[in-house]
Amino acid sequence: MVKARSRTARAGTGRARTARAFRPGGARAARVPLAATALVAAGGLVATVAAGCSDGAGAAPKITTTARAGIAPTPPQQGAYFGAWVPPPVGGAATRSPSATASPGTASAGPSGTASGSASPGPAGKDADKPGMAPVSAFERDMGRQLDIVQSYRGWKSEFPTGLDTSVVGSNRYLLLTWAGADTKEIVQGKYDALIRARAKAIKATGKPVFLRWSRDMDRASLKDRVHSPADFIAAWKHLRQIFTAEKVDNVAWVWCPSARGFGAPNAGAFYPGDDQVDWICADAPPGADYEYRDLSETLKLFMQWARGRHKPIMIAEFGVPKAYGQRRAEWLRAATRTLEDPQVKAVVYFDSDEQAEDARDKRRAYSVTGDTRAVSALRELATAPYFNPRNLPVTSGG
Repeated sequence: MVKARSRTARAGTGRARTARAFRPGGARAARVPLAATALVAAGGLVATVAAGCSDGAGAAPKITTTARAGIAPTPPQQGAYFGAWVPPPVGGAATRSPSATASPGTASAGPSGTASGSASPGPAGKDADKPGMAPVSAFERDMGRQLDIVQSYRGWKSEFPTGLDTSVVGSNRYLLLTWAGADTKEIVQGKYDALIRARAKAIKATGKPVFLRWSRDMDRASLKDRVHSPADFIAAWKHLRQIFTAEKVDNVAWVWCPSARGFGAPNAGAFYPGDDQVDWICADAPPGADYEYRDLSETLKLFMQWARGRHKPIMIAEFGVPKAYGQRRAEWLRAATRTLEDPQVKAVVYFDSDEQAEDARDKRRAYSVTGDTRAVSALRELATAPYFNPRNLPVTSGG
C-alpha cells in the first residue's frame, strides 16, 4: 500500500458506500469446485486450473500459469490461499504493535532481524522463536490457524533471503517476496546484472517455492522517474526473467502487481508484460483515504473486469480495512469475504499494519486489527472458512 494525501470529504450527507460485492452481472459467485490438471508444454510443466462459473456471468477464464507444479507456487485446486503482511516489532518487542515507522519497499523496510521473546503457542507456536516469526505467530494465533503465505518486503539492493525470509521458507508456509524496483532503463542496460544474478541464485538456493512480486505499483505517477514508461517497465521485467532463466531458477512464481486504482485512468494494464511472462496477476487494493467508506468490491471492480481477459490466477496482495471505519470494520470484512470468494482469485494477503498512517490520528491508513475484537473475529471468519483454507490446515478457536 502506498501513502495517499487526504482529499476533501464528499459534500452532502450521503456516505461513499458502494455495492457489497462485485460480480459480473451483479450476482454473487457460487462456490464451485475447481479441477486441476498438469499439462506438459514445450516451455516446461504448466499448471492449469479450470475455473467455475459466476451466476449470470458465464464461465470464468481457464486459469494457467508458467510456474512448474510442485516446484514453484501454483494455484490451489479449490479456494484461495490466505496470507498476511505482519510488520516487525517496534523496538525489538515481541508483541504485535499497532504502528511501524518504515515504509515497505524501501531499502530498510521489512522484518529482517530476530525478534526478542516469544509469542504464546498457537497454530504455529513452535516457530515463534525463529527470526522474525514472533509477530507472525501472534497474528496466526488471532486468526486461529497458520498462514499459507507470509509477505516480506525487500529494497532493490537489499540481500535476501535473511531473517524472516529464511524462517518462512524453512516452514511449510509460502514466502511472498516483494522486491522493490530500480530505474528500468538502467536495468535493461545491464547495470544491475550482477545484483540480479546474485538474487536469482539466492532464491534458487532455498530450494523452496517462492512468490516474487517485483516493482509493485509500477503504475503510480510518483514512480515515473524510475519506471519511465510501460514499454520500459516491460523491457526491464523481461530482462530480469531472462537472467533468472539463465540461472535455471524454477522455484519462483512471478507476480505482476499494479495498484487496483490504476485500472481507471491511466490504465495499469499497459504495464502488463504478457501471459508468457507472468504467473500470477495481482492488485494492491487499499480503499483509499479519500473515501469515507468504500467496499473492497468497488476498489477491485475495474481490475477484476480487466483480469477476466487473462487466463491467470489472481492474488490480492494488499487489502485492509481502515480503523476509520470503526464498528463497521467487521461488516466491511464480511462483505470482502464474499467479494474474494471468486473462482479466479487464488490468494489473498491481508495488510495488517498501520505503517502507512501519517500520524497516530490518521485512521484512514491504519489497517491493523490488533485490539479490535470485532475486526479480529471477522477476519478470523475469513481465514478459517474452508474456501480460504485450501490446504486444510488445523484450525483452533483463535484469540
